[in-house]
Amino acid sequence: MPEVAKRVKNLPPYLFARIEKLIEEKKAAGVDVISLGIGDPDEPTPEHIREEVRKQLEVPENHRYPTSRGLLSFRQAVARYYARRFGVELDPEREVVTLIGSKEGIAHIAWCYLDPGDVALVPDPGYPVYAGGTILAGGEPYYLPLLPENGFLPRLEDVPTEVARRAKILFLNYPNNPTAAVAAPSFFAEVVAFAKEFDLLVCHDAAYVEVAFDGYRPPSFLATPGAKEVGIEFGSLSKPYNMTGWRLGWAAGKEEAVEVLGRLKSNIDSGVFQPIQYAGIKALDGPQECVKEMNALYKVRRDLAVAAFREMGWKIDPPKATFYLWLPVPSGFTSESFAEYLVEEAGVVVTPGTGYGRHGEGFFRVSLTLPTERLQEALVRMKRVLGKVSF
Repeated sequence: MPEVAKRVKNLPPYLFARIEKLIEEKKAAGVDVISLGIGDPDEPTPEHIREEVRKQLEVPENHRYPTSRGLLSFRQAVARYYARRFGVELDPEREVVTLIGSKEGIAHIAWCYLDPGDVALVPDPGYPVYAGGTILAGGEPYYLPLLPENGFLPRLEDVPTEVARRAKILFLNYPNNPTAAVAAPSFFAEVVAFAKEFDLLVCHDAAYVEVAFDGYRPPSFLATPGAKEVGIEFGSLSKPYNMTGWRLGWAAGKEEAVEVLGRLKSNIDSGVFQPIQYAGIKALDGPQECVKEMNALYKVRRDLAVAAFREMGWKIDPPKATFYLWLPVPSGFTSESFAEYLVEEAGVVVTPGTGYGRHGEGFFRVSLTLPTERLQEALVRMKRVLGKVSF
């Protein structure tokens, strides 16, 4: 067999492998394992969206190759959404490109701008695709620590000038996975100034912008003055509309970046199946009660989990957005050993913080995307094996 390419060899190791092995062993032994690990909405896609795709399946023209940039009608729906939700005006023909899920675009934007040796500024902890896409493109990730004392925001002033000058991309993600942190418009204004100073492309992952609670409405990076001059935003239908498996998203903003990403995609994929794009139009333009209902359900689960963790000794404030909790591990544990302990002793899966980067050590992530009664059972099991924890 030929040698594996360096770009794949250089990918970070999969730190969840040991825990997955434990899960398999427990299941094989008949243990009822409850996963709080994956952020995959457990409720079905709303009926009016499913009905639209059923209708579009009967249209013969929809069974042919779609355009790689996406239906103009879908891109127009994205533009209407931005105008309605954020007051941001977008040209759907030049400032929006359709993606096979936002993950695909986030990975591929690195291919568009990074040559071997170029730098991307990557949050740590952060969604692994930011670093993975950078590495696969031959670039070098420079990790920006997201620390609790900074509200899990990167301190851009701490980036060495020589690194900032070499960098071509800055990845950001608010509301944030895995920390559930949020960013104020004032922070985005700092980002725009930083990007202009060092000639960077800002790539903002806004996958969780509609999953929020207690009256909080997360802002769009593109609503920041000057943002469209320096950046693009990745949007997703996965989280607000329970469409993770449908694979539909977009990138919007700086015209050059949108065009380059569309040009790359025209060489490597054939776009999104058109009935799914029509379903996306229905999601964006249709009734939004389904989003409010899901957020109300996540709030119930959030409050239930926060109360339980407080009883166990955690000092935790309810997050304003996302369906995650980001918690410190008790004393005597690393992130991975704590996750292993919960699988072994309680049959409960959480995600070790190190799965999101070096600065995730000392934390674990809990996802609220499972039926409420299963979440309750998982919390009861954790109380039984942990009792009152210390830090």
